[in-house]
Amino acid sequence: MIPERQISGWIAHIGRINSALDWLSVCDNKGNELEVDIALEMWKNLTLQIRDARQTVFLMGNGASASMASHVSADLAKNAHVRTEVFSDLSLITAIANDLGYEEVFAEPLRRRISKDDMVVAISSSGQSPNILKACLEAIKLQGRVVTLSAMKPDNPLRYLGMFNFYVPAEIYGLAETCHTAILHYWIDLVSGENARYGL
Repeated sequence: MIPERQISGWIAHIGRINSALDWLSVCDNKGNELEVDIALEMWKNLTLQIRDARQTVFLMGNGASASMASHVSADLAKNAHVRTEVFSDLSLITAIANDLGYEEVFAEPLRRRISKDDMVVAISSSGQSPNILKACLEAIKLQGRVVTLSAMKPDNPLRYLGMFNFYVPAEIYGLAETCHTAILHYWIDLVSGENARYGL
């Protein structure tokens, strides 16, 4: 039999994840709250429009969020046939960071690659990463459509930049990243039609 201490620790951890996801909120760029399922359905439909128009979904993040962006990009491309792009070319990243500053690592290539109505999905646990914020502002300026995922402080600046802004009240990185992964996988499943197999 498993000791009670281990059960309690794991159950408590799962409880924190469930609680953060239960309190998931979505708002638009004016701060208007959107119903979560409606926002997810709108995000799915927008992604399908982008796919059908052969436009691009760009995904970006730092650290674990960069790995998440790459993972989601691969799944969207393979399972939902969406044209995706991530900023993972090490030579380009280091060249831009060295020559122009790390704040430009996403914004600089985005200026050359984004087209009107392309989508940018920005993932940042803190919602305060300067390079993510700069890229989102650049995407908006170039008439791209921005979707954000953030956590930690409820008034973080990323939370109000996108047309859809997903926020979870997670105060530590691991919890924020776990919640963001769940949200992104649900989006992938919506776009690929995988949820229909389970009646979701």
